[in-house]
Amino acid sequence: MKETIRKILHLLKPNKMVVFNDLNLNVPISPYFGTDRGMPIDRYFIEKFLRANAHLIQGVVGEIAENSYSKKFGNDTCTYEILHVDTNNKKATITGDLSKLDTLPEKRWDAFICTQTLNFIYDVKKAVEGSHFILKNGGVFLGTVAGISQISRFDMDRWGDYWRFTSLSVKRMFEEVYGAGNVELTIYGNVLASVAFLQGMALEDLPKPELLDAVDEDYQMLIGIKAIKKI
Repeated sequence: MKETIRKILHLLKPNKMVVFNDLNLNVPISPYFGTDRGMPIDRYFIEKFLRANAHLIQGVVGEIAENSYSKKFGNDTCTYEILHVDTNNKKATITGDLSKLDTLPEKRWDAFICTQTLNFIYDVKKAVEGSHFILKNGGVFLGTVAGISQISRFDMDRWGDYWRFTSLSVKRMFEEVYGAGNVELTIYGNVLASVAFLQGMALEDLPKPELLDAVDEDYQMLIGIKAIKKI
């Protein structure tokens, strides 16, 4: 559904020019994270993270709400499953709440792709425990969280938009569950990426999109998480 909406908005792409030094505007170029202009900046980083870890996406692969990333970065040998709390989600193969262990199957998945989800779960520490619970021994959690972002109004009005993270908070949360040495973080972002994302610009708006790849740890726009469930 998200990918379909993105494609529709892209077809309706506005022609509004981006002026990087206009200090007379107090509204964003786009309030839709750039989905109406092209590829959102955060999606660029998410896909970069998943592409770098695609070799770990194998076996039974789980994702939240839909399986678009699982299928894009997995392979023909994978089995795909979808977890969602909403019983009306007809695509879901498992109905459960990531923050409530008694609603989850134990040791079910070899890989868990969990992008931009933990920001919207109030009991986030329990959700990390849930991610560990649902993985098989040796399984891998591949997730991303927002560090710098506008509020997602869609999520805020439905189930809540609660958190923004730093590498320190994420590392502590995951190591408390997965154990020290089993968690690896990848930081994405710099001041250009952060400003562009907050303005709702898309990748296509940037004259030099390769500048996004420089990492400034003081501007953690997005954090990639690789956590292994050790036997």
